[in-house]
Amino acid sequence: MATIAVYSSKGGVGKTTLAVNLAWAAAALSSRRTLLWDLDAQSGASFILAPNRKAGDEARAVIERDLSPRKLIVPTSIPNLDLLPADASLRTLDVLFSEIDSKKRLLRISEALDKDYDRIIVDCPPGLGVTADQVIRSADLILLPVIPSTLSGRAADELSAHLGYKKGAPSLLPVFNLVDRRRSAHRAALDAIPGRHALPMASLVEQMADRHAPVGVYAPRAPFVQALGALWREVEARLAKS
Repeated sequence: MATIAVYSSKGGVGKTTLAVNLAWAAAALSSRRTLLWDLDAQSGASFILAPNRKAGDEARAVIERDLSPRKLIVPTSIPNLDLLPADASLRTLDVLFSEIDSKKRLLRISEALDKDYDRIIVDCPPGLGVTADQVIRSADLILLPVIPSTLSGRAADELSAHLGYKKGAPSLLPVFNLVDRRRSAHRAALDAIPGRHALPMASLVEQMADRHAPVGVYAPRAPFVQALGALWREVEARLAKS
């Protein structure tokens, strides 16, 4: 079992849609038993994949180890893909992790699920605090969505510098996200780093919340899905090497 965290210290970079689509890729393209763990109190991934689920306040109890994650996990309409949903009880997650006397709480919860899943995709909340440190300790690979812009690039540099101080830190894979090739700044960023994966901005991605599904379910031949497939193949290759 491998854990892949989709993380950014900056909001608004398409982190949640990337996490949902990556989870679909793991389940559909690689036939992996996949769990999408929503750790963001905004519950965007949970809304997309389980819109009819009645939200409670159990997500915090999973972190506190008062509730087994298996009690909260729900299946999705996608074969091989389950969801560990978020709710508003995670809004003070940094405070909770500060109070818990365990620097590897996320890692221990993930390890308890290693017989159930091949891949765990974690949709992380933004920020560079205690939760980020928990993510770093638990992940085998961190995917960092980056909009081709100065501020988003700065957030990526901050995380790279932060990881540089962490012994045994996971591999970091930056990904250009929400790319609009009509914009000169975006084209310049792509030209500056030609080998980096780039997922295009597309109306199909914006439809995920209305369709309650990853893009690959309703538009499997779209350019976005082709770019996602190439990204997922690199993710699998990196995990195989590690």
